[in-house]
Amino acid sequence: MLEAHQSLPEAELSAELSTEAVADTAIAAGTRATQTRRPSLWRHADFMKIWSAATVSLMGSQVSQIAIPFIAAVVLGSSAFQVALLGTVEMLPFILLTLPAGAWLDRVRRRPVLIAGDLGRAAALITIPVAYALGLLTIWQLYAVGFVAGMLTVFFDVADQSYLPVLIDTDDLVEGNAKLQISASGAQILGPALGGGVIGLVAAPFAIVLDAISFLASGSLIGLIRKSEPKPERKVGVDGSHTSLRQEIAEGLRYVMGNRYLRMIAGSTATSNLGSSLGFSIFPIFAYVELGLSPALVGTALGLGGLGVLLGAVLAAPLARRLGVGPVIVGSMFVSGLSMFIMVFLPTTAMVAGAMLLVSQLLLGFTAVVYNVNQVSFRQAITPLDMQGRMNATMRFIVWGTMPLGSVAGGILGTFIPLRMTILVGAVIASSAFLWVLLSPVRSLRVIPKTTPVRASAD
Repeated sequence: MLEAHQSLPEAELSAELSTEAVADTAIAAGTRATQTRRPSLWRHADFMKIWSAATVSLMGSQVSQIAIPFIAAVVLGSSAFQVALLGTVEMLPFILLTLPAGAWLDRVRRRPVLIAGDLGRAAALITIPVAYALGLLTIWQLYAVGFVAGMLTVFFDVADQSYLPVLIDTDDLVEGNAKLQISASGAQILGPALGGGVIGLVAAPFAIVLDAISFLASGSLIGLIRKSEPKPERKVGVDGSHTSLRQEIAEGLRYVMGNRYLRMIAGSTATSNLGSSLGFSIFPIFAYVELGLSPALVGTALGLGGLGVLLGAVLAAPLARRLGVGPVIVGSMFVSGLSMFIMVFLPTTAMVAGAMLLVSQLLLGFTAVVYNVNQVSFRQAITPLDMQGRMNATMRFIVWGTMPLGSVAGGILGTFIPLRMTILVGAVIASSAFLWVLLSPVRSLRVIPKTTPVRASAD
């Protein structure tokens, strides 16, 4: 789900920058906070456009998540290390570009970046079926497409999470994130099965066309959003000059690492992603080659596992209201780590393996969504609007930066030890991720703050 960084020193943040004060106020307020009944976001025209865009693009991406590893492992006959390297190349931009992307995105309007990210990924993906039709497709092209798509995803994802607090009110963030997770669940239910089915009907590279079309549709829908987005003002230093990207990147790092809630959430998510990416990096070889499972079976199991995502999206907010935000974050991360152990014991019997894979994905989907809806909404709520891009970029740098490391480690381990043991190593790492939030103030959070600070610092 989710680099070892040298921790920055604990810093006393200014009153305007401190999110801990906001969070602590929310904890003290507890259930005393009252709220009026708000209109559903289903009636929010601009939110529905971005929700529809997310639904379409997530559906297409699920198809590619089945098709591209299958192309590498079966169509091109790549080795376990070469297949694992796909994940590394796709996630490498999150180490190289996330921090400058976040600082830059706090200077510009986010909607044009979202549109450009969708159209660029469509253009990159369509080269795969074209090259296959011409007999020119190689693993190196898959690496190139993965890197370009990953680079565009860096800008898109940071802009996306930073754009939602602009588009909807702070009080609607949990509902908004939950509804976006419903999109993810629908995509995970239908997408893998669709991808596996399409691969069964046509050559796998042609399934990628569906993903390219989905990005075109997503970009078009985002282009229809009409809410005015003011251009952020450039930050000014004490000497009256504009601050540099380096200064703003450093400020974002200090903001996250200096906050006792955010840094522990980052550590937990990063550890989870390290373990899961290590285990799943060699899963295509393990499933399709060693166990002999079909893409249709794997796709169906993964797709039905998306029902867990749907259930998590529906219950994320009610669970937090009943049990408290902190306990839900800790508990969901704990169960999420345990769900990976089921993968270690998959047999060669197709139906049994499919059933076990389904159970694993149901648990993983449910807990991942419950965790993400609550921790992302909390992060968005306590972060000033002019820090959203850098906060999200810093979090993505940390939590997704471990994924290429995990993929490389998985490829190396899968070369020298049995693939099943490689998945076990990943499961052990992922299962320890909950300790970060358990041994931190996060466990004491009761509610999500209702008011987002407008600015991180005075002009």
